[in-house]
Amino acid sequence: MRFRQLLEKCDMLYAILCYTSDELANAEWTPGQDDQVMARLNRVTSEFEGDIPCMARLLPTTSAVSIKKGKTEAVVVDGPFIESKEHFVGFYLVECTSLDQAIGFARDLMAANPWGSGYEIRPVLAAKQGT
Repeated sequence: MRFRQLLEKCDMLYAILCYTSDELANAEWTPGQDDQVMARLNRVTSEFEGDIPCMARLLPTTSAVSIKKGKTEAVVVDGPFIESKEHFVGFYLVECTSLDQAIGFARDLMAANPWGSGYEIRPVLAAKQGT
């Protein structure tokens, strides 16, 4: 489904951005620990009463680059950091009937993932030029 059609059919979209500390993002999880966390997160998403049109788990920060404004042109630098001490590790795009429902979902995610340090909830407003 095209994103514009998704926006027209849904109540409201919220991006739930997942962050964790530098220490935890770089910690070595055993496959068993990872499987346990993913199982808990999958339970939360399967029980969610809204719709989840998109979610993603990001690769480690060592694979990221950032683009920053330079004096005359954009500068590409290694790393994901845009003046942040925490790592952005993934996101959910969720359809909810209210902000309270999105907050409840983020709380459930936090309870399922003891290594996450925070979730940012942002309403999504998307517009494609010319449509």
